[in-house]
Amino acid sequence: MSNPKIKITETKLLSDNWYILNKVTFNYQKKNEALETHSREVYDRGNGAAILLYNSKKKTVVLTRQFRMPTYLNGNDSGMMIEVCAGLLDKDNPKECIIRETEEETGYRLKNVNKVIETYMSPGSVTEILYLFTGEYDQSMKVSEGGGLDSENENIEVLEMTFDEAYNMITTGEIKDAKTILLLQHAKIKGLV
Repeated sequence: MSNPKIKITETKLLSDNWYILNKVTFNYQKKNEALETHSREVYDRGNGAAILLYNSKKKTVVLTRQFRMPTYLNGNDSGMMIEVCAGLLDKDNPKECIIRETEEETGYRLKNVNKVIETYMSPGSVTEILYLFTGEYDQSMKVSEGGGLDSENENIEVLEMTFDEAYNMITTGEIKDAKTILLLQHAKIKGLV
């Protein structure tokens, strides 16, 4: 944190029940040199990684479906979301994380992944950087049924579908997850499938 126009004056812990929620008060120096004081609630859940699994020969992708409480509270009637495989880094680097998460969630053991981009998905309130990857899969890489870890209370459905079907789900509104939309659009632009 090296911006001389910003000075954090107080950080107050509001919750550490699941992740960390702080109220941060700071001074911000405007262009006219005047100082303004602001307070923001900042949610720190760590950084994460996500991957679009694709098969260029079959023209398919592997996605997941799982319940997401925040979407349920904000108008998603079933609370179910179709997404690319993703997870928190914990203590791994992004590449190690996404290889581990891919096997846990989808049952595919990847050796190679390609980094696409790193992005802040909700920079107004969440500290998370999300590292986005693509990875090619085939049936020989399937080592389990996937579905996530019981110890993490995951209940993940693995979906394999044609790329065109998945891409069309953006238009129909069946896919509303930003990381999934970004990776599907990347695959389309790059002609991966």
